[in-house]
Amino acid sequence: MDAATTITNAGMVAFDVALGAGALAAPDRTLRLLGHTAPSPDARRLFQRCGPIWLTFAAAHAVAAVRGEQRDWWALSWLRATEIATDAVWAGSPAIPNPLSRAALFGAGAANLAFTLAFARRSRQVA
Repeated sequence: MDAATTITNAGMVAFDVALGAGALAAPDRTLRLLGHTAPSPDARRLFQRCGPIWLTFAAAHAVAAVRGEQRDWWALSWLRATEIATDAVWAGSPAIPNPLSRAALFGAGAANLAFTLAFARRSRQVA
């Protein structure tokens, strides 16, 4: 098994738990940490609504880590593929004025592409 994929997957469990919990419990602070300006009430609620989505991602990463079946890694690959373009769209928002934050969001899309490929490869190794 690929040690880098295992470590990356564990890191994504932690990241998605932190992001999901932050979105639910402290949306303004979490958005600020991500480089967002003070959110409007509707932006705050939309971001908060994403909290359970990220917690679901964390659960999928945890299942793949614990159970590790081919179908777990394949599903995780598809799940990450759904996120390839979303951060790039967000990076284009005028509410993200910091160039470093914009670059990080574009980088997140590239990372999701890399995760998609790595998890798909892992699913073939398990088979």
